[in-house]
Amino acid sequence: MLDGHVLVDAHTHPARLPTLKRAWHDWAADFGDAEVLGRVYDAEGAVVPSRFGELLDAEGVDVVLMFSEYSPKATGIQPIEDLLPLAAHDPARMRPVANLNPHVHFPVAEEVERQLGLGAVALKLHPVHGGFPANERALYPAYEVCRDRGVPVVVHCGTSSFPGSMNGYADPVLLDEVLRDFPTLNIVLAHGGRGWWYDAAAFLALSRETVWIELSGLPPRRLPEYYARHDFTRLSRRFIFGTDWPGVPGIASNARAVAKLCPDEETAALALGGNALCVYNLA
Repeated sequence: MLDGHVLVDAHTHPARLPTLKRAWHDWAADFGDAEVLGRVYDAEGAVVPSRFGELLDAEGVDVVLMFSEYSPKATGIQPIEDLLPLAAHDPARMRPVANLNPHVHFPVAEEVERQLGLGAVALKLHPVHGGFPANERALYPAYEVCRDRGVPVVVHCGTSSFPGSMNGYADPVLLDEVLRDFPTLNIVLAHGGRGWWYDAAAFLALSRETVWIELSGLPPRRLPEYYARHDFTRLSRRFIFGTDWPGVPGIASNARAVAKLCPDEETAALALGGNALCVYNLA
């Protein structure tokens, strides 16, 4: 708990360092806390489960979603199997998220089922790093699996500076067809349209009950500026808190900053954890 609120960090990358490209290491060093990284990782570049738990305790985190990623062109391979020791250490708190890249995985439905079978609570798609549009028909079998099983899909919707990124694929408008064809599927817009698409992301979240704005990688103090053309009070009830750890100096400080922007305690509770508990079936 953080200041009386359930806190869910719905976007973290506790990856094993040897699997990652140099650019990922630079990103973590530039935006994260070197002292924390030195404390959480072991000498072989793996997150130590007990130390990660101690960090979550210190930051007031009740549940953390841990992302895998299969983006060999951009950041490298972060296999879901590397997250399993963390999940085994504290299965109620440390929850893995599946990842799919249609250039790497086939058949996609079987791969999603496999990763969900390992305990994943959601499917993450990274069109920008993976090099594919979210409305790619090859992904539809994966969407069907998630719809049928009530599993949400997280889609990276924001610019990325990693070499090899294809930022045109971050446009939330590409999801319009998916939302039409899968109207009951919860879709979380990771990074909330960062860069060029804040308006599109906000419009989708305000017009569709199944679309959510996830705040990872966004400075909280700038959220009212980013979404200035929209009803911020309404939109804040569609927020899901996330940090993009380790690319953030502090989880609790970001969460408190988000809470201060919310119009009331009820909305703060939704943004910091309530929405995530519901969308990711964590309650």
